[in-house]
Amino acid sequence: MFLATIPSPDRGVWHLGPIPIRAYALCIIAGIILAIWWGDRRWVQRGGTKGTVVDIAVWAVPFGLVGGRLYHVITDWWRYFGEGKDPVKALYIWDGGLGIWGAIALGAVGAWIGCRRKGVPLPAMADAIAPGIVVAQAIGRLGNYFNQELYGAHTTLPWGLEIYQRFDPNNPTIPDQGPNGIAFGHIPLADSPVHPTFLYELIWNLLIAALVVYADRKMRLGHGRAFALYVAGYTLGRFWIELMRTDDATHIVGLRVNTWTSILVFAGAMVYFVLARRRGPREAPETLRSKDDDTEKVAPERE
Repeated sequence: MFLATIPSPDRGVWHLGPIPIRAYALCIIAGIILAIWWGDRRWVQRGGTKGTVVDIAVWAVPFGLVGGRLYHVITDWWRYFGEGKDPVKALYIWDGGLGIWGAIALGAVGAWIGCRRKGVPLPAMADAIAPGIVVAQAIGRLGNYFNQELYGAHTTLPWGLEIYQRFDPNNPTIPDQGPNGIAFGHIPLADSPVHPTFLYELIWNLLIAALVVYADRKMRLGHGRAFALYVAGYTLGRFWIELMRTDDATHIVGLRVNTWTSILVFAGAMVYFVLARRRGPREAPETLRSKDDDTEKVAPERE
């Protein structure tokens, strides 16, 4: 049966001398780079100034990382606070634990600051970076694969994910299912194989990115509607994926907190998508030029 399943990596951290190389961190960094690169291309295609997305990312990325960690710590506070817990670990962002809701919310604050400084409209910028963000989320889910986290219940499907007992790298007799553990001997856990919900979300995110690009080209979405479509599509998928997950999480009235968040954010995104249509056609290219751009204005590229 092993050959009919997906094996998990035996570890999520390697060491280059004293320096830890963390798969989760590498995936996050790769996703950010791709989102900035693609977002800048889309911004220029819409008539904006090349490099503006990079300048705004200087604000948005740090805010987003802090927001993502805050959301995770607030909703999963019991992991870090209480008897026998170490509150300092709430700062260990490299061990995993970023809530996309907090990352988007506080990242938007950083983006707003950046847009104000550059003199460009935030909704238009959000539309440009929307597909890149959701692809970045897909890449980030590969980090969960290496950390052996975010999986569902037992399954007999051929794409079931094998999950292994991991141990302290310095003492193979001590279990350690955290990101620093190593799967000595590849001993399957009791529920293995399980639904690879990280993979379901990865695939869903790529489909949403394709949907946003297609709808944006066909409907010439503007005023934040492409971003709203991304949010609505992502939360729709996150809703059913959350129902499949079995990892520890905070529950409210029987449902995981992220399930409730998905419902509320989906509703808000759909309302915005409909109402923003009243603002008219997509923003004119000349309104997207950075206020400090002194180059000759040129016609935007065709998407």
